[in-house]
Formats: sequence, C-alpha cells, structure tokens
Amino acid sequence: MSIELAASITQRYAAGGAALMHEMGLTIIDAQPGRVTYTLPVAQRLTHAGGVLCGQAILGCMDTGMVFVMMSLNDDPEARFTTVQLQTSFKRGVPADVGEVTFEAHASKSGRTLVFGEIDLYLPDGTRAAHATTTYMWL
Repeated sequence: MSIELAASITQRYAAGGAALMHEMGLTIIDAQPGRVTYTLPVAQRLTHAGGVLCGQAILGCMDTGMVFVMMSLNDDPEARFTTVQLQTSFKRGVPADVGEVTFEAHASKSGRTLVFGEIDLYLPDGTRAAHATTTYMWL
C-alpha cells in the first residue's frame, strides 16, 4: 500500500473534486499507480424507497474512482482528463443497512490519449454488487 500516493490523491481531489462527491464521504484506503481502493459509508440519504443504495450514487462513486486512478497515473496537479464512457452492470442491490461498501478501480490499459478502466463494488462479505468499464481521455 502506498500511503503517500493515497494521501496525494486525496489532497488533489479535495482541491478540485465535485462538492457532491466530497459530501458522500469516499475514503481511499489503498493506492498504487493505476489501482485505487476506496470505501463509501452507505448513508440513508443515498438510498431510495426500495431500501437500497441508489444507482446514481453508485455511478458517481465509480466515476470518481476512475478519477482517483487517473490521478495515480499522473502526479501533475495540472493534468486534465475527462470521462468518455462509463458502462455499469448492477449485479445485486446494496442494502441500506450494510454500513460500508468497497470499490476497487484500476486501469486495464493506459495509453497516451485514452485510459481504459474497470471498477467493482463489493459488499462487506466480498460479494460483487456492481461492475463498470470506463474510458477516460487525457486532455
């Protein structure tokens, strides 16, 4: 685990990330170049009447995870990038009372212009609840 890289990404994201995502309480727990693991506390305000974490929150966390990965690949605070594509498959609901979930995001291929990635959402028991593939572009 790279505590220094996790701290650097956290600091950079705090300076420029979306306020909405800051309010969700994502915490990076492990970071390596091209790979970041982070957690989300499942709060009642993020769930819907069906008693599960809403898909919008999951998508936002997955997109933000890839932001963390991009930051892990380039430590220049001026580096710019954007989402090109994010496709998500929901495998099972995330119960409102689960406490905390873990996301694992990684770059599956990194090029000069495009970075392809995958993000998984895991329940506390290790069961995968959602999977996403994504493409990002360096600007």
